[in-house]
Amino acid sequence: MVLFIKEWSEQLKTYNQNIKLAIWANIFSQIGMGMFMVIYNIYIQELGMSHDVNGQVIALTSLATAIILVPAGIMSDKIGRKRVMAYGVVLTAAILFLRSVVELQSLLLITGFATGIFTAFLQVSSIPWLAENSQPKQRVHLFSLHAAIMTAANVVGSLLGGTLTDFFALFTTELSAIRYALIIGSIFYLIAFFPIMKMVEIPKTKVEKADRIPFREFMKTNKVGFKIIALFAVAQLLIGFGSGLVIPYLNLYFADRFAASNSMIGLIISLGQAATAVAMFIGPLVVKRVGEVRAVVYLQLSSLPFLLLTAYTENLLLATIGFLFRQALMNAGNPIQASLMMSKVDNSVKGLANSINQMVFQLGWAFMGPVSTSIVMMNGAYWGYAHVFTITAGLYLIGSLYFLIVFRSLKSTDE
Repeated sequence: MVLFIKEWSEQLKTYNQNIKLAIWANIFSQIGMGMFMVIYNIYIQELGMSHDVNGQVIALTSLATAIILVPAGIMSDKIGRKRVMAYGVVLTAAILFLRSVVELQSLLLITGFATGIFTAFLQVSSIPWLAENSQPKQRVHLFSLHAAIMTAANVVGSLLGGTLTDFFALFTTELSAIRYALIIGSIFYLIAFFPIMKMVEIPKTKVEKADRIPFREFMKTNKVGFKIIALFAVAQLLIGFGSGLVIPYLNLYFADRFAASNSMIGLIISLGQAATAVAMFIGPLVVKRVGEVRAVVYLQLSSLPFLLLTAYTENLLLATIGFLFRQALMNAGNPIQASLMMSKVDNSVKGLANSINQMVFQLGWAFMGPVSTSIVMMNGAYWGYAHVFTITAGLYLIGSLYFLIVFRSLKSTDE
């Protein structure tokens, strides 16, 4: 344990101010988004709308993100990460505020779509920004630490969302209580703007601009990088399809199957995020033993039994345990994948690589959201969720085996 703490403390000392400011920006944005994610589905239900509307909102949000991610990634590569992140935070905060007060179904769908557009700007620039401000040997630890802190911030957001809603409900209606909590979430998101403005981005020099190569030559030069991007995209698409069936509806799962309160749901989801944050620190240790590719696969495969436990149990405690371990193990490999991908592509396409990787994941959410809600509505709170969780387990299995087969020949980042 002493060596573990020493290793991470030494890593922290090596990070520059740009990295620390980026982490602070993401902390505030994740707190705000965490508050939204834990109660927004319930807000829609409180307006008297069906599961279908929830599915449509989530699908449109994910579809919008998928559409804009590649253009946002190219924009990030061209005009600078800092500017793109600043625009994204301000616009997202404004849209989140609107989502907190509108009630018409059409406006719920429009603001959901707009959220997907604007959140992509911060989402697509964060990982390339960290990569460009760090050395290759720092990245597995840095990305794991970053993911752990973001997850912890999401925990705070989830807890705040659930507890504030129940607190406000003591003095007002359930709908108004949820609305007040959502507004506070949008304010937290806006605070992320201030650390972003303190970042220092090195502008591209005139020499670099003069030395720009033609598009065809650029494609030829980065041929291997684009191949790596495509291979990663297929893996993420499979995982995204599985994730899109389950993850957006976990709060509804606990509400529908176990009649859990808002505070209980917020607590459970927060515990899941906390478990994920702890698991992020284990990732680099697994990498040291088995390498980056096998670490990702082993962590993902070990999550499957817990996913199936959650699918079929009728006991809230067992469901919570299954959820916690699935959440932690499945997500612990994400920063390792990000580090691996960033080490294999040139700086000039890091934004594009990250955006494509996230785009295909969002496509999975966009396409599978309505499918998930339809299955649950047709089969009920038990068998409906049991079916979608089982399908997700199958997709995770296929995605993990594909990742192992395709990437096992890749060398680690340090090499």
